[in-house]
Amino acid sequence: MTTEADLPLDPHRWRGLVVILLGQFCALLDVSITNVALPSIGRSLGAGASELQWVVTGYVLAFALIPVIGGRLGDTRGRRRMFFIGLSGFVIASAAVGLSPSPLVMIIARVIQGFFGGLLGPQVSGYIQNTFAKSERGRAFGLLGGVIGVGTALGPVVGGLLIGLGGPEFGWRLVFFINVPIGVVALLLATRWVRRDTPVVDRGSSSLDAPGAILLGIGLLLVLFPLVEFDQFHNGWLFLLMFPGAAVLAAFIRRERSLSVPGGSPLLDVRLFRVPTFTTGVAFAVVFFCSNTGIPLLLSLYYQQGLGFSALESGVGISAFAVGFVLGSQVSGRLITRLGRPLVLVAVSVFFAATLAIGVVVHFAGTVTNPTDVILRLVIPLLALGVGGGSIVTPNQTLTLMDVDPRMGGAAGGVLQTGQRVGSSVGQTVLGTLFFLSVANVAVSSHIGQPATDHVAFTNALDIGLAGSLVFSGTALVLGLVNVRRKRIRPPFMEAPG
Repeated sequence: MTTEADLPLDPHRWRGLVVILLGQFCALLDVSITNVALPSIGRSLGAGASELQWVVTGYVLAFALIPVIGGRLGDTRGRRRMFFIGLSGFVIASAAVGLSPSPLVMIIARVIQGFFGGLLGPQVSGYIQNTFAKSERGRAFGLLGGVIGVGTALGPVVGGLLIGLGGPEFGWRLVFFINVPIGVVALLLATRWVRRDTPVVDRGSSSLDAPGAILLGIGLLLVLFPLVEFDQFHNGWLFLLMFPGAAVLAAFIRRERSLSVPGGSPLLDVRLFRVPTFTTGVAFAVVFFCSNTGIPLLLSLYYQQGLGFSALESGVGISAFAVGFVLGSQVSGRLITRLGRPLVLVAVSVFFAATLAIGVVVHFAGTVTNPTDVILRLVIPLLALGVGGGSIVTPNQTLTLMDVDPRMGGAAGGVLQTGQRVGSSVGQTVLGTLFFLSVANVAVSSHIGQPATDHVAFTNALDIGLAGSLVFSGTALVLGLVNVRRKRIRPPFMEAPG
């Protein structure tokens, strides 16, 4: 069967990538943009703390669950088709979130939005693997890394602007409505610039492993639910759910192993994990994203609850991170083919040092509350943090997938996307919990422009949260060292024709 790899290079491949990344940008933006809108949503819909928490985590959990399934569907049904399904559903769900009359309706719509958004990521990585020459993939993944950084870090800025534009009652709805025109434009351009692809269909591979998908979903929910809800219930017994969760995930792996044979139809072909660089790269992504995504959340909480920043001021206070992430992604995308894993190692060291620098600056300026002064003090360390983060995501994505057969690009990309999303969810939950536990019973800022009475307590809480981030990035540094020592090995099954 003729596959994408057998076809000549698509002359519109770069335009097609930009269009696909536009859809991915919307999905990633909604991971972080909601954080600054939560106070407005709470006041407008009368949502409590637990409901607001699920507005965020419901989306993140759904977003983390779907990529493995989406990657499989992209490989067997066609990536272009799955992109259209994913983005169309995401646009409709975004409109439903913006129109939500109650917290329950909003949470349900956010979960649906997360499911469709999760379909998009594997199609991007699969598109790059199969549409671009090997020498071009570093640059293409560099663009993807830039979108990941901008979508995650720019969310608070965009959210603050939209809330300021629409006001406290309508502004938070604009945060979700903005996805509609962007998504429609991306769909229209995709019909012209994204080439129709031929699915990779082996015998029996066209069916979806529904039991495996159910096992994966239940297992992930049981593992992540205690982390997500601990701050609400403060009950350590919740963590007992992790044991049956681990058992369900083990059953999922056993099932997928039995299906990972010629003619089988696994949701996740476990033979992927015979590639050492892929296995370590996925583990690295999980740990690093725990640190990477959690820091913007910590800063947003510190700015708004501790110092009384507006949503816009909070967004501007994180914007240097987004700028640095874009710069790091673009430069590292061009250097990765020459420098390889050592580039990732250097970048993790920069990220670790920048995290430490942010903590030092905040600690010794704990009594400073003026927005301009606070933002200017943190510009340089946040810029360095972004450069380090951008120089990690792009190379790790490129190198993790480099030894994987491009025909399995969707499945492999789905695993990597799931690892990143799970890491983001765990990081936001763990670091956020550390922050909230540190300021338990401390009154937050009463209104915009007025710092909390004990704003130093919030400074200390930020320091504790950053210390947790250092544990994650330090672990990523160790995994980076292990990966540098890995030899590139492509198992024989990867070479076999489909």
